[in-house]
Amino acid sequence: MPDVKANQTTAQEAAPPETPSAPPRAPAVKRPAGKGRKKLVKRLIALGVAAAVFGGGGFALYRFLTNTDEEMGEIFPAVASIGTIQSKVSGRGSARAKESAAITLTQSGTVQEVFVTGGQTVMAGDPLYTIYSQAAEDAVTDAQKKVEDLNKDMADLLEEANNLTVRAPFSGKLQDVKEFQIDDTVGKDSPVATLVNDQKLKLSLYFSYAYEDDIHVGQEVEVSVPAVMQTFSGYVEKVNRVSFISPEGAVHFEAVIVFDNPGTLTEKMDAAAVLTAGDGSEIYPYQNGQTEFYETREIRAKATGPVIGQGNLLKYADVKAGEALLYLGSATIDSDIRAKQEEIDAAQTKLDEALKALDDFNAVAPIDGTVTSCNLTEGQEVKSGDTVVMISNNVTMLVTISVDDRNISFIKPGSYVELKDWNENVFQGLVTSIDMSGSQGGDSMMGGSSSGTKYPVTLTVDNFNGALMEGMGLQYSFVTSESEACVMVPTACVQYFPDMDGNRCSVVFVQREERPDDVPELQFPEIQPGMKRTFPTEEEGYYPVIVETGIADTQNVEIKSGVEEGDTVFLNYTVTDSSYG
Repeated sequence: MPDVKANQTTAQEAAPPETPSAPPRAPAVKRPAGKGRKKLVKRLIALGVAAAVFGGGGFALYRFLTNTDEEMGEIFPAVASIGTIQSKVSGRGSARAKESAAITLTQSGTVQEVFVTGGQTVMAGDPLYTIYSQAAEDAVTDAQKKVEDLNKDMADLLEEANNLTVRAPFSGKLQDVKEFQIDDTVGKDSPVATLVNDQKLKLSLYFSYAYEDDIHVGQEVEVSVPAVMQTFSGYVEKVNRVSFISPEGAVHFEAVIVFDNPGTLTEKMDAAAVLTAGDGSEIYPYQNGQTEFYETREIRAKATGPVIGQGNLLKYADVKAGEALLYLGSATIDSDIRAKQEEIDAAQTKLDEALKALDDFNAVAPIDGTVTSCNLTEGQEVKSGDTVVMISNNVTMLVTISVDDRNISFIKPGSYVELKDWNENVFQGLVTSIDMSGSQGGDSMMGGSSSGTKYPVTLTVDNFNGALMEGMGLQYSFVTSESEACVMVPTACVQYFPDMDGNRCSVVFVQREERPDDVPELQFPEIQPGMKRTFPTEEEGYYPVIVETGIADTQNVEIKSGVEEGDTVFLNYTVTDSSYG
């Protein structure tokens, strides 16, 4: 800018220090009004310079305050390029083991064997130590006895509750049915009805011992019932070697014969049976007999209580095995069962605790991991409350970070967050949970304001090589926005100036071969003595352009409009003057 330099006065040509002239003005740019203020500032600066010079050693201060554009370095330009910009949120968190286990004794004892040492890697189920404790074994025995006794009591209560319902013991027909009314009290062992199994009939006949070897269990029999003039197929169910002596003095044994009832037969019907001997001859009984029901049983109540309902309790009614006939009530049975169950649960809890305590005296590793501490030696006496072994699973680590309400929407379970340790080692943290209840205020882990809502986020990190340690601090970052294939320039290229109406504008100075027609009118700051300009002038071939910016990272900023790819833009001035230190 030769025209400007021609009108400037260097520091060496300035008036004597007693009456220093005003420092040279910066290149012509549009400035807001304020002439009176400028004159006052100039006078104060002049007085300051004079005082510094007269005081000795003021030359350096004088050079600093009277620096001119001649001493500004050359323009250091940048070129607008196409690239990708990501906006990230960062902060700090700390690592901890995903799971850990501490084995604490509940009884005293003597250490017998120790199988691990601190720092050793173990797998779940690996033995850790053995400790003998008579107290622990006695506690298990007593707890087991208590549970067994309570379970027996419960079985009795359940049987009593089941006995409140009178049921048919087998399928058959009811006889001798008693009458009951609602609220009638029925005592234990009171008769309810007689049940007969009339689906089958049996016939007891006596045969001479002369046929002892010709009659056997399972042998087929033809049964004849004269009343219905029919013959039925049956079989010998039982042979009883009794001594029935007939009036003629002959000795006989009993054969019980069973046959199906087609539904038209009943008890006390005359019947005869003929068997066949091995040689084909017929065998006849000493005399014919009468049919009997296959089974007869008197049904009695097994509990005491009021009648609350009836089933198919009718004379000659056909019932199925297990069918309810009579319902009795109890005012206490339900509460008794509940109370007993609570006792059993409490006793079982004590048994579980006793078993766990005993296991702790013959312990195995509950998880995979590294033994972080083992405080045992053989022969050592230990007591209740001692924590003897601690194991941490550091193959998988957890990192908890705190994200504020402005950025929590940018991460979700299943997404990844980049982590770095102090040595710039990179890890990938998988978001496994987000506590959306949040908390207000508090210290920000992101280095920002403590206001707003913070949401704890848990990350899972694979740590197969063991690089992450318990309590290690980590820097995290994740992308909140991204712009691909955008025009971008270094962040320092964007400066801010007001327009003639006072509106703040984002400005980039672009190099042009000639002055564009659309150069905006801006209010540039007045360059005071000793100040360096941070922006170029038109004489240097750079012109201001109002731009629309987008996202930015630590180095570049997105330019949405105003600058195009390949444009040369002003970045800074280089420093070339080193004449004073």
